[in-house]
Amino acid sequence: MANIKDQLQNDLKEAMKNKDNFKRDTIRFLMSALKQVEVDERKVLENSDIVKIIQKSLKQREDSASQYKDAGREDLYEKEQQEATILKNYLPKQLEDSELKNIIEKLIEKEGCTSIKEIGKIMTLCMQACEGRADGKRINAIAKELLS
Repeated sequence: MANIKDQLQNDLKEAMKNKDNFKRDTIRFLMSALKQVEVDERKVLENSDIVKIIQKSLKQREDSASQYKDAGREDLYEKEQQEATILKNYLPKQLEDSELKNIIEKLIEKEGCTSIKEIGKIMTLCMQACEGRADGKRINAIAKELLS
């Protein structure tokens, strides 16, 4: 995967040229979050670290969007949805449900898991195997279905 930071910089420049203030602000917010982590942890972020930060930010957007929708605030709901769409462009291609199910089935077989009590073990292994290509909710739902 190409360097996500470089891609963000290029997209920021492009958004500024095109006077796309919404995209510009969303990218700036994400870049400031990345910079904050770099300063706090005193390290240069790798693509895998950046993907985790983007996923966290995306999850926050989705949670906020659902709360705004429940509260009847369509304007804020739309804003959060648009920001989430922009953030998704910087994540690796997400696995299809069939691919994810196949990975989880192999992990369950390999580990010899038989009950729902072992879902934590499968979740941990699957999160490592998927490396940002699937979120925890989807993994959990499929693992529960397979272990039930």
